[in-house]
Amino acid sequence: MKKFLLLGVALPLVTAAQSNLKTDAAKRSEAITQKVIDWRRDFHQHPELGNQETRTATIIAKHLQSLGLEVKTGVAKTGVVAILKGAKPGPVVALRADMDGLPVTERVNLPFASKVRTTYNGQEVGTMHACGHDSHVAILMGVAEVLTGMKKDLAGTVKFIFQPAEEGAPVGEEGGAELMVKEGVLENPKVEVIFGLHINSQTPVGQLTYKPGGTMAAVNDMKITVTGRQAHGAYPWSSIDPIVVSAQIINNLQTIVSRNLNVTENPGVVTIGSIQGGVRSNIIPEKVEMLGTVRNFTKEDEAMFIERIKTIATKTAEAAGAKAEVQIPYSAHYPVTFNDIALTEKMLPTLQYTAGADNVKLKPPVTGAEDFSFFQEKVPGLFFFLGAMPKGQDPLKAPSHHTPDFFIDESSFNLGVKSLCNLTLDYMGMKKK
Repeated sequence: MKKFLLLGVALPLVTAAQSNLKTDAAKRSEAITQKVIDWRRDFHQHPELGNQETRTATIIAKHLQSLGLEVKTGVAKTGVVAILKGAKPGPVVALRADMDGLPVTERVNLPFASKVRTTYNGQEVGTMHACGHDSHVAILMGVAEVLTGMKKDLAGTVKFIFQPAEEGAPVGEEGGAELMVKEGVLENPKVEVIFGLHINSQTPVGQLTYKPGGTMAAVNDMKITVTGRQAHGAYPWSSIDPIVVSAQIINNLQTIVSRNLNVTENPGVVTIGSIQGGVRSNIIPEKVEMLGTVRNFTKEDEAMFIERIKTIATKTAEAAGAKAEVQIPYSAHYPVTFNDIALTEKMLPTLQYTAGADNVKLKPPVTGAEDFSFFQEKVPGLFFFLGAMPKGQDPLKAPSHHTPDFFIDESSFNLGVKSLCNLTLDYMGMKKK
């Protein structure tokens, strides 16, 4: 069966009744395409950072309530959860969308571009949906409308999870999927399986991509504080220079991937993204602080990376007469986003039916991270990617996620709605006695 998965030649094994349901869902999805686009544009113009998604949550809740669903707000700070009970008995299927934007200033010339500014970590910043969470919310709102319209045919229950703070809660706060799980979002009713998607700006529109097993990396953020001895910049021999030590630590950390990681088995990443130290050109400071991120695909690699980072930082500093303190994780840790292999195999025909077999591609592991992984630790889950790069564009030149130029083709939304609807309908159909 592993060969069957990797070759991607699964055929859609569906009953006539299931096929009719998916045809109905497709028609309903087409009918609300513009509504989904309008929702997305509104959310895009009004982004909110993690644990602050109050406007977004209000709009979501009003829509779900208008459908007659059982709606709960304030879940994990600002999250919204709704229950749709089908007319027939069956499993509880959860569908998830994340809600938060990023501290990125938009540069795309759109009539609905974000002009929002807010405060992040004490700094005034632009705010933008630079990862597509606005589209995830709009798509799931559309799915809720489609499936509610098919309530009499649903053989089970759907739990719609609109999750805040996927990009991480503010420092010192809890949030995201981890807090939702902690608050019992997968219980009452107990979720049997969960599906989620992520739009992708560098995958052609019309395509779906997936990977069984570890599909996105585990992530740990870190803070390294190097303490030396301050001195006049003209007399460096009087100092223990934390800037030079920090530079040595940064270089030495790269040997973990190049010399300690078996790169034939799994990838890994160590990145320092911020370094802060000093206030003047002629003063060697006493302290330097660095922030970074670590990515792995196995618990064994994760443990090895953490041990090596601590050893390299502390011993490099010690060799220079300085001290280094390593905090890892500093404020965030996400497990590996692991697609249940049996579930992925079972649902692959559904994805192929929905997008066309030629448009469903097996993808390599992604070193980005997703807190959807916290749901997958508790119940089997499938997380896949929705292509949204305009046709004819070069994937290597298309603006990536988390950048000011991030852009997606809204014609992708209909496939997103149909994919989540069909996964729900087929899974429920498979569970019938």
